[in-house]
Parts: sequence; C-alpha cells; structure tokens
Amino acid sequence: MAFDESGRMFPRSVLWEDGQVYAIDRVLDMRPSFSQKSGGQGDMYTVMIGSHRGHLFFERSTESFTGSPGRWFVESA
Repeated sequence: MAFDESGRMFPRSVLWEDGQVYAIDRVLDMRPSFSQKSGGQGDMYTVMIGSHRGHLFFERSTESFTGSPGRWFVESA
C-alpha cells in the first residue's frame, strides 16, 4: 500500500489465495462503491495488472479500536 501527498491510500500489489503476488501496474480510478457480489461497501479501485483490468475494494472498519482501518478484497468470480 502507498499514500499520495494528500494522504489517499493506493494498493501496490495483490496477494492471491494461492500465495502468488501480482504487482499493480496502474490505478485507473478510485471511487466510493459497493461490491454487488460480496456485499462489502467502501472504495472501489480499478486497477491494471499486466493487461488485465480488475477491481479491488477497501471496506472501512466501522468498529473503533479494532487495530485495522479496514480490509481489502477482490470480488470472486
């Protein structure tokens, strides 16, 4: 994860369930959204990984003092 000069958060890589790590080549867009498949709500990042375009989601934690600001997830196919 990286941050820009205004403090916005950007993903740098994806750790897939098989242990493979994929570097994110470019973040094309970020907007508030929800996952229609998973039901999570937060920020949707449209990213390029090689020639593949996909979506990552960051769901903010609603509980105080959880030790984590939220969670990242990818919609399952």
